[in-house]
Amino acid sequence: MSIATAVTLGNRFARELPEMAVPWQAEQFPEPRLLVLDEALAADLGLDPAWLRSPDGVRLLVGATVPDGATPVAQAYAGHQFGGFNPRLGDGRALLLGEIDAGGRLRDLHLKGSGRTPFARGGDGLAVVGPMLREHVVSGAMHALGIPTTRSLAVTATGRPVRREAMLPGAVLARVAASHLRVGSFQYATVTGDTGLLRRLADHAIARHHPAAAGAEQPYLALFEAVVAAQADLVARWMLVGFVHGVMNTDNMTISGETIDYGPCAFMDAYDPATVYSSIDHGGRYAYGNQPVVAEWNLARLAEAMLPLFDEVQDRAVELAVAALGEFRRRHDAAWSAGMRAKLGLPAGLADDVAAPLVEDLLTLLQTKGVDYTSAFRALAVAARGDAGRFRGLLPDPLAGAWLARWQALAPDADAMDRVNPVYIPRNHLVEAALAAATGGDLAPLTELVDVLADPYTERPGLERYAAPAPEGFGASFQTFCGT
Repeated sequence: MSIATAVTLGNRFARELPEMAVPWQAEQFPEPRLLVLDEALAADLGLDPAWLRSPDGVRLLVGATVPDGATPVAQAYAGHQFGGFNPRLGDGRALLLGEIDAGGRLRDLHLKGSGRTPFARGGDGLAVVGPMLREHVVSGAMHALGIPTTRSLAVTATGRPVRREAMLPGAVLARVAASHLRVGSFQYATVTGDTGLLRRLADHAIARHHPAAAGAEQPYLALFEAVVAAQADLVARWMLVGFVHGVMNTDNMTISGETIDYGPCAFMDAYDPATVYSSIDHGGRYAYGNQPVVAEWNLARLAEAMLPLFDEVQDRAVELAVAALGEFRRRHDAAWSAGMRAKLGLPAGLADDVAAPLVEDLLTLLQTKGVDYTSAFRALAVAARGDAGRFRGLLPDPLAGAWLARWQALAPDADAMDRVNPVYIPRNHLVEAALAAATGGDLAPLTELVDVLADPYTERPGLERYAAPAPEGFGASFQTFCGT
């Protein structure tokens, strides 16, 4: 099968927004070798997994060959990084190869680690095996957990060593997304001073992600409201499973509402709102407990960028933006509260003045005792079936016993709890071990971990180590790195 018959890539972004797209080619790599492939995702995209494993398929996955009509581009965007604004970021080591029409739904096929672009700013434009496989593992787990996310189609070793803290094997990630439009895209368009470009970008985003906004009385305000709603729901889902993004810059917040950029990310072990895993987040700006506040701040930056589209009179535009942004906290808090009720199996209609203190008191206990977040909720599901031994083992404290009695008196639904509380998450010690083995050439631990995480809610015999908390002392010094 030739590449012309195996895949068709559109160039809609490149055609509609040429001011934000720099035509570019991936670097040529000496010995590309496929490491991992998500065959189910390939099939969903209408791609033949067997062809993707062929030499021609592997060449596509590193950008060495693209179908006729494709226009690979490095995308331009701006962004606030740890609060500081950079008007020109862009894809420094990435390329949008084009869009795949997957049954009427456009999906970006995007490379990460494919070489320097005009946005590289002194970087080498390359990536290494460990961080690219981290994105493969964690994005796959997020998808299985039902959380909107970009996806890893494949990770391919390049055969070229890359210098980081040492010489490490290079790799390219092939990422699939509803699009790569982000808050930083709108910031870039605004910085150009070209309101026509900003309007075309907004029209592109509406058509691509939030088509209902097109029929609204004020479509651009409706677009902003849709992004606010999508991000409020997304961040609440992160919080409910203990996910810490690690680098919530405005260039890492999508317009679609998908999670993007799994660099210094991790799942929380012991419950603590101050948890930070990113090696570069020295002040804790993107700590677990700060994520809703940061998301709201990022959306305020989106509102600022879109002000010219809301109203010609700036004061009126600001008034509309503030009102729309005000919905973020209400919606996030509602999603969080409903999610926590579900995690505790609480009956529908339970009064807020009963449910809220129950949740707050449990989280206080978990934090005080340093209890593993994921394990605690699975242990509670067992307790809801009449065996509180596992939970008492995690929290051997009289206050915990009193809390347990209050909760059990509400007749929690254990089956409902099992549907929303995962057994298996990408536990940091297991991910690190799998990545170290893969970097050394052994993919077996990573393959098994990916298989386990594909079904996170079903407890299976023989997989106990995948559900166990981190070894004592592991989390105290654990850090993740972006890989640049």
